[in-house]
Amino acid sequence: MNEGYLFKDILIVLAFAIPIIYLFNKINLPSIIGFIVTGVLIGPDLLGIIKNFEGINQLAEIGVALLLFTIGIEISFNNFLKNFKEILLIGGFQIIGTTLIGIIFGLVIGFSLQQSIFLGFLVTQSSSAIILKMISDRDEIETPHGKITTGVLVFQDLMIMPMMLLLPLLTVSSDVSFFNIIARLFVSIILIIAIFLVARFLMPYILYQLIQIQMRDVFVIGVIVISFGIAFFTQSIGLSFAIGAFIAGLVISETDYTHQVISEILPLKEVFISFFFISFGMLLNFEFLVSNLFIVLSSIVAIIVFKSIIVVLIILIHKYPLRIAVLTGLYIAQIGEFAFVLLLKGAEYSLLPQNFSTQFITISILTMFVSPIILKNSPYLSTKIPQLEKIKSNDFLDKLNNHVIIIGYGLNGRNVSKVLREAHIPYIVIEANPKSVLHAKKEGEQIIHGDATKKEILELAHVKQAKVIVVAISDSMASRIITRLVRELNPQSHLIVRTRYVKDIEELVKLGASEVIPEEFETSIQILSRVLKYYHVPNSVILAQANTLRTQWYGIFRDVRFTEHAFDQINQILAQGTIDTVLISQESSIVNKTLKEIDLRAKTNATVISVIRNNQFIPNPSGDFKIHQNDLLVLFGTHNAIDRAIEILTNKVEESEPR
Repeated sequence: MNEGYLFKDILIVLAFAIPIIYLFNKINLPSIIGFIVTGVLIGPDLLGIIKNFEGINQLAEIGVALLLFTIGIEISFNNFLKNFKEILLIGGFQIIGTTLIGIIFGLVIGFSLQQSIFLGFLVTQSSSAIILKMISDRDEIETPHGKITTGVLVFQDLMIMPMMLLLPLLTVSSDVSFFNIIARLFVSIILIIAIFLVARFLMPYILYQLIQIQMRDVFVIGVIVISFGIAFFTQSIGLSFAIGAFIAGLVISETDYTHQVISEILPLKEVFISFFFISFGMLLNFEFLVSNLFIVLSSIVAIIVFKSIIVVLIILIHKYPLRIAVLTGLYIAQIGEFAFVLLLKGAEYSLLPQNFSTQFITISILTMFVSPIILKNSPYLSTKIPQLEKIKSNDFLDKLNNHVIIIGYGLNGRNVSKVLREAHIPYIVIEANPKSVLHAKKEGEQIIHGDATKKEILELAHVKQAKVIVVAISDSMASRIITRLVRELNPQSHLIVRTRYVKDIEELVKLGASEVIPEEFETSIQILSRVLKYYHVPNSVILAQANTLRTQWYGIFRDVRFTEHAFDQINQILAQGTIDTVLISQESSIVNKTLKEIDLRAKTNATVISVIRNNQFIPNPSGDFKIHQNDLLVLFGTHNAIDRAIEILTNKVEESEPR
């Protein structure tokens, strides 16, 4: 009978969620808020439709596990280790600072020291579920604030384990041994490392065997069994089920099957994670909210402000620009879902009064509700952040004129600077990441540490005298701000902006970009070029096709009209003859044979029209012409004829023929 009630509750939850999520999407608010609102509506304090909280909570737990599993997959373990020092410092100081704020607040309201420490633990947690989803949806994973935020959230999730293990120390029971708890903590860390290493060794082999079966159902079930098996094992030894799922995902991220696993698990995650956020909404105490509105609002503001300030100060100490520090602070200013996991564990030791726990849950849910709304307006907020960093001029900056400004010292920025340096073209680089700046300076690079969204930094780089500005960063929001500023300061400059998606072109062009290079479109151009090359289409024609595509797509946003199209040539080119070359290797069976002996024209209808030997051009070789090793044969014929000729000349057909 209970199963029937659960099935009914699932239908009710999903039926209510659909119109609410649709409505929130129409007003440009994240679906996460829609799920929370759904939970509030059908929860006990409003409509009271859902009765079986236990069933919904079990579905929510599966959602948490799948969420952390996919988060672990999407995080590169090698990148995590590469930035571990910075993550440890920023994440560690964030936890210490926020815990101290929680302790002070707890003592002020009359809690004991143990209770205040536990409150500090709760306040440190931010919402990985909400923020990582928003970062991903907004395409900010590779931005400076995106990378820092992701690192801090992962560090917080990892710290849940020692916090849970330390909870017995916070009880007033005299049976608790400090040394026993520390020993248990140490053993738990060793066990987690052992689980990770064993899984990392076995996982690639197991996944390979599942792939070899070539049955989609078996692969999906196998991945779930392995991942949840690791999670269940971590739970059975007294650790968190969610931490085990995260470890499983982290291990899979280092295999060759990452994308396959994500594509199969993603639909399951989206369904179960909805129950996770809806269950939060159902916990909200509406009566407490209405009767204590001022206290609730004050608490929300205090949490967001204090958590943000702590993060901002820590990141400024690490010499990041203020804009990046503020954006990161806003991203992790709410109370997260793991605070509820910690709160449930703390309830076993009666660490907090029941009424305070209910109030804390309500306030925490509202911080999660408010956070996406604040982040939605972060582009506007970032434009209002002043430039506080000290600006230092250098002798080489004063000499710049008709130069190139490269904004961003990632892969694209480094490649551009390398070519400009070799071509003796004057340039200057602007980079916000202090580590990248330090590394570049050691290599003798002319680089400025600063935030290019600020007018002062652009003026320091002599933007008004610059001939070309290249925006080569991954932050689409910052790219828009920079484009607008550059066009205001130097209307005559040639402004090239890199972006990831074609959809960004129109806005960037309107803001003043001279050229926009979308990565997804340029990738399609490269694919097209390689396809045409395979069919022996001449390079000049391939370039014509690429240029026509670029002009057509980019011209849409400049109201360009076309009178002719290079695409019309393709059918003619493929139907007519074309030219290609083939290098004769030492292993080829035609070495030391004459063209008459090879009889290429009779076999393939392709003709050798010339030969290049030792840098000497030999036109129209006769039938008695003998082929040597390293000769470059120039072939003419149809595309099929040349394909057949290349097979013969590279010995793919006549392998058994004696030399």
